[in-house]
Amino acid sequence: MILSISGVVLLGVIVFLFTRKDGLKITHAVVCALFGFYLAGTAVAPGIKAGGASLASLLDSIRF
Repeated sequence: MILSISGVVLLGVIVFLFTRKDGLKITHAVVCALFGFYLAGTAVAPGIKAGGASLASLLDSIRF
């Protein structure tokens, strides 16, 4: 659950920065968010979630 919330916050910050600095229009951000909600309801969602968890564990294993 914590990973999901952190991911949402991180992606929200990225969208905010793209909107402010790189000229992403609000309508494009809304369309991307709606696409994410619809994608979460498909059969692809468990694979995307597993990929995100795998990436998170990979990043966790890297020591600086």
